[in-house]
Amino acid sequence: MSALLAKEMAKRGKRVLVVDNDESNFGLHSHLGLNLPKDFMYFFGGKENLFERSEEIRDGMRTKDLPDEYISSDGDLNLLAIGKISEYGEGCACPMNALSGEFLKRISLEDDEILIVDMDAGIEHFGRKVEEGADIILVIVDPTRESVKLSQKIANFGEKIGKDVFFVLNRVNEETERMLSENIDNTRTIGVIPDDDRIFKAGLKGERLEFELDGVQELADFLMKNWRNSRE
Repeated sequence: MSALLAKEMAKRGKRVLVVDNDESNFGLHSHLGLNLPKDFMYFFGGKENLFERSEEIRDGMRTKDLPDEYISSDGDLNLLAIGKISEYGEGCACPMNALSGEFLKRISLEDDEILIVDMDAGIEHFGRKVEEGADIILVIVDPTRESVKLSQKIANFGEKIGKDVFFVLNRVNEETERMLSENIDNTRTIGVIPDDDRIFKAGLKGERLEFELDGVQELADFLMKNWRNSRE
């Protein structure tokens, strides 16, 4: 979803920075058609130093200030990877989330820029207050009971921290879309992504996502109309 949305926003004239904050997903860069950049955590000396040194990020930092070796780019599409779990027994991802939280709070965007953060599935990053620096929160809701319950929990978190939370129904057909709509706050739904074999096949092959989906275009329409850059 992050890759499809990022590519659509870039087509609409936005300079897009995708922040990969999923420490266990190694395929986002391939879906974007980009090389895998060096993990941003190494700019601060590695994982063991992140709790202390992530606060070195200065207020008002611009995307143009980011070191080139930590950014992978193709035109207006850019990728920054916070960090990955790469060794057995190296510990949890809490330091990476701490870095992400500080980065999101302090980064400043130009009027034509948008930042999309790809989070790992779940709510652990809410425990680290990563979303404190977000403008809006998009929840991808799959047709499972677990995903429905999780979307409700995230909506409650959003209310507590004063963030708008919206839902995108994912991998649905006519029947599962109806069932999901009956079990969530449907006033929050701003996009519907059908169950599409092209997504599955591209994911399995690790290929760039070259196609367009109506649901992603609807989501981009909503953001272009309603989202205002609060980081200028």
